[in-house]
Amino acid sequence: MDFPLKFEFHVSRAARQRYGFEEELFSWTGNVLFANVGASRRFAEKMNRQRDVERDPERTIHAGALNAMALIDELLHALIAQYRRQRDPKVMIDALAWFEDQVGRDSVESTLLAFTDQFPPLDVYTGKQSASEWLNASSGDTSRRAVALEELMMLWLANSNPAFHRFKELFDDSELKKNTAYPKITSNLKEYFKTRPGFGPANQNLIDLLRAPALASPDSLEGQLAYMRETWPDVLGEMIRRILVALDIFKEEELAIWMRFHPADHAAHFGLPQDRGDSSAAAVPHYNLKEPEYERFSPDVDWMPRTVMIAKSTFVWLDQLSRAYQRHIHRLDQVPNEEVDALARRGFNVLWLIGVWERSKASQRIKQLTGNPDAAASAYSLFDYTIADELGGEGAYFNLRDRAAARGIRMGTDMVPNHTGIDSRWVAEHPDWFISLPYPPFPAYRFDGPDLSTDGRVEIKIEDHYYNKTDAAVVFRRRDRWSSETRYIYHGNDGTSYPWNDTAQLNYLNPEVREAVIQKILYVARLSPVIRFDAAMTLAKQHYQRLWYPVPGTGGAIPSRAEHGLTKPEFDAAIPNEFWREVVDRCAAEAPGTLLLAEAFWLLEGYFVRTLGMHRVYNSAFMNMLRDEENANYRNVIKNTLEFDPEILKRYVNFMNNPDERTAVDQFGKGDKYFGVCTLMATLPGLPMFGHGQVEGYTERYGMEYRRAYHDESPDPWLVSRHERQISPLLHRRGLFAEVRNFLLYDFYSDSGAVNENVFAYSNGEGSRRALVIYNNKFADAHGWIRISSAYAEKFPDGGRALRQRDLASAFDISGDGAQFVAALDAVTGLEHIYSGRELKEKGMRFDLGAYQCHVFMDWKHLRDDVSHPWRELYEHLRGRGVASLADAMRDLQLKPVHDGLYAILDAVLIEQLFDVPRIEKEPAGKEGAPVLEGAAVSTKKTSAEKSKQELVSGDGHSSHLRKERLDELIQRLHSMLLAAQGLISGESAESLGVPQQNEWLGSVEEAVASFTRWVEAARRIPSLEKHFRVAWSTEACTVLPNDAGKENAARWATVIAWATVRALGELLSTSEPDAAGARLFDALRLREPIANALSRFGLTGEEHWRAAARIRAILANEAWLPGARRSAKSPYSWLHDPDVSWLINVHDYQGIRYFSKEMYGCLLWWTALPALLRIAELATPDPRKLHELELQIESRIDAAEAAGYQVAALFELGEGTAPQESSPVLGDEQVPVKNHES
Repeated sequence: MDFPLKFEFHVSRAARQRYGFEEELFSWTGNVLFANVGASRRFAEKMNRQRDVERDPERTIHAGALNAMALIDELLHALIAQYRRQRDPKVMIDALAWFEDQVGRDSVESTLLAFTDQFPPLDVYTGKQSASEWLNASSGDTSRRAVALEELMMLWLANSNPAFHRFKELFDDSELKKNTAYPKITSNLKEYFKTRPGFGPANQNLIDLLRAPALASPDSLEGQLAYMRETWPDVLGEMIRRILVALDIFKEEELAIWMRFHPADHAAHFGLPQDRGDSSAAAVPHYNLKEPEYERFSPDVDWMPRTVMIAKSTFVWLDQLSRAYQRHIHRLDQVPNEEVDALARRGFNVLWLIGVWERSKASQRIKQLTGNPDAAASAYSLFDYTIADELGGEGAYFNLRDRAAARGIRMGTDMVPNHTGIDSRWVAEHPDWFISLPYPPFPAYRFDGPDLSTDGRVEIKIEDHYYNKTDAAVVFRRRDRWSSETRYIYHGNDGTSYPWNDTAQLNYLNPEVREAVIQKILYVARLSPVIRFDAAMTLAKQHYQRLWYPVPGTGGAIPSRAEHGLTKPEFDAAIPNEFWREVVDRCAAEAPGTLLLAEAFWLLEGYFVRTLGMHRVYNSAFMNMLRDEENANYRNVIKNTLEFDPEILKRYVNFMNNPDERTAVDQFGKGDKYFGVCTLMATLPGLPMFGHGQVEGYTERYGMEYRRAYHDESPDPWLVSRHERQISPLLHRRGLFAEVRNFLLYDFYSDSGAVNENVFAYSNGEGSRRALVIYNNKFADAHGWIRISSAYAEKFPDGGRALRQRDLASAFDISGDGAQFVAALDAVTGLEHIYSGRELKEKGMRFDLGAYQCHVFMDWKHLRDDVSHPWRELYEHLRGRGVASLADAMRDLQLKPVHDGLYAILDAVLIEQLFDVPRIEKEPAGKEGAPVLEGAAVSTKKTSAEKSKQELVSGDGHSSHLRKERLDELIQRLHSMLLAAQGLISGESAESLGVPQQNEWLGSVEEAVASFTRWVEAARRIPSLEKHFRVAWSTEACTVLPNDAGKENAARWATVIAWATVRALGELLSTSEPDAAGARLFDALRLREPIANALSRFGLTGEEHWRAAARIRAILANEAWLPGARRSAKSPYSWLHDPDVSWLINVHDYQGIRYFSKEMYGCLLWWTALPALLRIAELATPDPRKLHELELQIESRIDAAEAAGYQVAALFELGEGTAPQESSPVLGDEQVPVKNHES
């Protein structure tokens, strides 16, 4: 709403002639008179053209300063007029007589005549009157001589004001000083006014009063206006508003000048809010309960809290898909199902498509003309809200929408209600819906470039300087071709940088505009259940007024808008209610179930959701503060929100990049910090929003006009894999983290007692399920405890609230009972942890965190310590260390006596000395020890084991004596281990361990020890058997069996002893089937890992110690099919189904056929001959017949494998009838030969 600004000041005849100012600018007194700010800009423009400011910018005359000078002159005139009315009506009439007495009548007359000639009134300048004629006339009751004397005084004040000197050529009084009494008159002004009544707040003489602003701020027009505003409010009255507008124009002009010569990112120089879509000015919110903001949250529909959104720049995405799938994918219905499946698999349930609407053709042409020939239009410069034809239109959109819905994914789109494209349908058909002027706000604007309109009804041109990027005009020109009406429509603008030069700003003072926009929103809501409103904060009343109709004194955001300012009552009359509140209420009534999401900054986040009713709002602080590690600030964001209203926290949209900003990996990297912050995003209340290419690790920032990616990037497989492993499972469980009802933020107290602000610790839950998240967002270690939550607001039905705190124990329903323990799974590491309920209650939970280390504890379970479940013992054993499975760790703990016994048996020194093996190097420190069990009970009854032992150690000398001692020790250790195994079956934990029941154990320790001793005795003779074979043992045989030439026999002897130990366990369980029983106990007693660890001490590296353990189980589990054993009616090769066997012989696929390794098969085959070799070696003199039979069986199986081409299926076929005939099994003395029914 405009109001007249009549600024005036003296302009000399010489200046008027030089610059050719229009006559209509001048009043009857000869003063220049600006009817509005536009007139002052035209005045300045005329001067600047003559002053050649393009080559000498320092000579530029700025309209804002010109306005201010004219306003000061007019305000001083107004002050004199008020003085005459209120104090001294005849002051200037009497002044004539006083000065005539002082300097003479003729001197006064000649001075006034010269003044009138040099600074002529309009009629004198145009020649209608002479200076003398004009002076001798009167204006009503006012003597023109008195008027001239007052203007002469004002001229002297202007020339005496240092801040006016820039414009001195307009009112230079140098000539007047030379030949007139002007110096004498002006030097006596103060003396004259001392004789008259005082005036003003300090009752000064009029000259001192008029000079006070210049003396207070001699070099600043702004300072002088501010002085007048602050000092003379009662005197100036309504003119104060004009001072405020003039000051605003100064700010606008400073911003316009700065932006012309500096990049947009320097706007922060002015203390302005952050750029649109940028959060560089993210700040900690400080809520004030005295603010007149009512609470009216919009209720969520059930799916809304679990929303996880991913953005896709539509054109770029389709181009990337085309490259990835090597086919044309340019329409929405061509998006492959595999891509939609991947989105669902990764935990996304809203797909936000950026740029699906029909875009402005003018926007595309502008971007092509300014340097990007293959650009599309900006996604935020729209022709209309219809799905773009080149994307396939609504049909293609519905196709993708339906396929996504079938996978649990909803569609999201965005709208830009603030503006349209400059060539939109509305610009052509409803130009009055936009903020516009009938004249360009700045006379320097030129519109000589190309016509950007494709509509024959209108011509559209942007200002010329946009094309060479030397200036940023605030308007474009629309000319109606039929009526020739010309409008200068403002570009969309948020006051932070350059106007958006491809947009047209809607005028929300017009109720017709507000209703038309709401109808568009309702239309879009029927297409998409999620709508993101771009730059939503620009339409909040306080900011819409600040930008476009500023309250006088608050302007300066957008150049040329200060003169159109409104007071708050005037603005409220035009827009009674918040537009966004109307949108929310209409959508709730007419499009229920639509999630409305606002991109809003400028500390309006809480207002947008709590008062305006948006379901979600951008939380720019998340990205910026965590990226910059302003951790204390971001913890304060959470704390302040919780203390004011926790419901706001639930409604934040948290993101690591916004689509038109730097990418997430550019800001956070790809390491632990990235995944730590991403984990926070996935687990904090609110809506996690992922950027285009974030999961893939793309580094390119896609402009809103991009049709394609300009960087040739492929997904980072490591990043994608870690996302799917660490982040996606959390997203699939968003219900656990999304709400605030159970959310608690904890302070992390270091050991010194100070709060470590770098650590984020919080718990949340859904129903009875709970989760705890902790993350150290700093490149430094953190050690300390969490126990007590930060304060949060508890709201009451009557509107009151109270601050509460809870401890960690109560959050997880922990009583502190000494027998209570809790278990949780860390979703980051996959490890389970156990904690003491009492310690959690009394001390809290301790963490020792590395740099950027993160944990997410889920699946909490309450445990009670008892005889069958010794959780306390496990807790003391682990002391916070995580394990793959607590159940397994509990079994390992209960099985520890058996495992320790096994380690003691497989002692390297013991076995080396027992078998006369050269000393081997011990493995590096860090491996778990194999403890020696001392003081174990050993039976003193003389058994067959003692006899066998005597045979084993027979011989003379020191070595024989040492072997005897070592054998005694070995048997003692075996005996202790067998007793430990028996102890398991007698306890109450046998059932939980999964070991056989007590009544199933049919053997005795003594007989098991005897068998073990017999096998050890026989094992010492195995190397001597090789010389009885027709062919020397193969490399494969020597790899697994002890032999005379072996350099690593210690490992082979240890493997044999391990096998004998497990078989002894089997005999303790079953005397009739000790091998099968041994295999059963191998699994039940979890012997694989301790055996492998023990064997690693014998020099087995890589996977070899695991292979040795697998071989032990393989021959125990497949006794019937070993060489030299009884034949089964089943195929001798059916043992290939055993997973251990398949791994040991490297079964693999090649071109659809399963093969196995020749060498690895040979190793296993020779190893499976061990029992037969031991039976043969039991005799002091080996039986040649049995050796020959065993050799033939091994050879036949090797030949069969070769004949099968080392193919698994072919070997099975041979085993069923085509394999070479095997000889009779190698039997023990007590065995009876049976006929082999296999061919």
